[in-house]
Amino acid sequence: MKQIRWNLALLFDGDDDPSIEGNRKIVEKKSYEFINKWKDRKDYLEKPSVLRQALDEYESWKKDYGSDGDEGYYFWLRYAQDQNDPKLKAHFNKIEAFSKKIENDIQFFYLRIAKIPEEKQNLFLEYRGLKDYRHFLERIFAEAKYLLTEPEEKILNLKSPTSHSNWVKMISGFLAKEERSIILDDGRRESRTFSDILSQMNSKKKNVRDAAAKAFNDILDKHADVAEAEMNSVLANKKVDDELRKVYRPDLIRHISDDIDSKIVDALIKTVSDRFDISSGYYALKARLLKVRKLKYHERNVEYGNISRKYPYKESVKLIRNVFQNIDSSFAEILDRFLSNGQFDVYPGKGKSSGAFCAHHLISQPTYILLNHTDRLNDVLTLAHELGHGINNELIKEKQNALNFGTPISTAEVASTFMEDFVLQEILKKADDDLRLSIMMMRLNDEVSTIFRQVACYRFEQQLHQDFRHKGYLSKDDIGKLFREHMAAYMGDAVVQSSGSENWWIYWGHIRSFFYVYSYASGLLISKSLQKTVKENSHFIEKVKEFLSAGLSSSPENIFRRLGIDITDQSFWDKGLDEVESLLQETMKLAKKLGKF
Repeated sequence: MKQIRWNLALLFDGDDDPSIEGNRKIVEKKSYEFINKWKDRKDYLEKPSVLRQALDEYESWKKDYGSDGDEGYYFWLRYAQDQNDPKLKAHFNKIEAFSKKIENDIQFFYLRIAKIPEEKQNLFLEYRGLKDYRHFLERIFAEAKYLLTEPEEKILNLKSPTSHSNWVKMISGFLAKEERSIILDDGRRESRTFSDILSQMNSKKKNVRDAAAKAFNDILDKHADVAEAEMNSVLANKKVDDELRKVYRPDLIRHISDDIDSKIVDALIKTVSDRFDISSGYYALKARLLKVRKLKYHERNVEYGNISRKYPYKESVKLIRNVFQNIDSSFAEILDRFLSNGQFDVYPGKGKSSGAFCAHHLISQPTYILLNHTDRLNDVLTLAHELGHGINNELIKEKQNALNFGTPISTAEVASTFMEDFVLQEILKKADDDLRLSIMMMRLNDEVSTIFRQVACYRFEQQLHQDFRHKGYLSKDDIGKLFREHMAAYMGDAVVQSSGSENWWIYWGHIRSFFYVYSYASGLLISKSLQKTVKENSHFIEKVKEFLSAGLSSSPENIFRRLGIDITDQSFWDKGLDEVESLLQETMKLAKKLGKF
């Protein structure tokens, strides 16, 4: 427990470790040994036995070296510790440029496998010697239908910044520069940045959050005309890309990339949409508890109650370890290993990256967890969340090769929310009724935002692309009207779509990444469904571990089918939604018991 900063000696002995240069030379040597051996050969595209040899060598390279080795990981982590140090940024930029060249030089291997003719693909998929790489090949072949030639793919990559990312950066840059004078909780009026203004809308003081909303809406309105041009440009670029790739629905490429069938996402979206009464019921409850007839749009995240209990880091670790031990001893053992090896960076610091994350890179490298622990309840849950990712990584390392190391976006949040919820349930056991009500409302707010809001956003995205392709151009009023309709659908009558809310799509960055947001809902609902089964049958944890160790070795649909679960069936998603509805009902009963209404 003494180690509260990352022990990066697991990679290098310091920023000036002389072995860093040696590591880079080895990475370069091993990379070009592979590249030079296979770049002019075609036999691995014709004979399964030769492809097995090539993939063994590729997997070995991917396991121990990759395109940047330990150096890239080390300086990425160091930069996260101190973003103000120009030397660290310079180191990271240099190794990134080094890595990019290798990635460009080695991409032929993936692209040429993808172009194996469809009539020959089964020859490779059924070859016993390629069993360990079967799903790696299946993923490549699934994507191959929509890949263009190597020169054409290069052109699409080169035009992407000018047609997409530069537009998106422009809008986010404009917003980040904005400041407005607002009222603070202590009554003072001061100038605050865009992100600060956003956070002030969650103030418990109505005059503070209303003033912040006025300033926030003013900023969005100022940039609405430019955002209209930006959104139409990125929608047009997506349409062109889809037409070139002959994609029949705008969200298909996302699903292929996430290794999930469109029918599963469709089932998820429909099931959640059919139960928007849960989210609207939550907002109705919140309005009653806050003693208002209706909430304004910007008030939807206002915290109810007061969660003042402190959770120091050592106490948090002890609590989480006990929970993990009760679920499965291997989870506690992984936590102990992380602690003894110094794989946590615990407290906030000058220049340190904000928020929290669980970092992994090559399968042969250690997992590291970054925190900014300030003794709040959310910090305990964040620690449990990131440890869920860490445990997921370690279980995959035990069972999979380097080409199967990782998780599809569609299930990436399962382990994290699974662990987080079990820890929260332990905390609730020891809370008095008032604290319990506050925590339950906080949890409901998180779950409504993660599941129902993201599904509403996904539906907004679907219609946005559909309407653009039908009309050819969408005005800011068209987009705003569409946005309001979908937000109102999940919020219900207890939330007023107040003036200014029609522009909130302008700052919602996820919709520029296209159809990503469903994964928040899928991850949490899968997690809740698994939790419910584990509570009913503790032995089912072995099945959960089987799923967590599967990595990219098969599609989520097939992994769950082996566990006896059909994620194409709406009843599976309903099982997770039942857990949210149960929490809502329990919260309403507690509020009535306490005489809150």
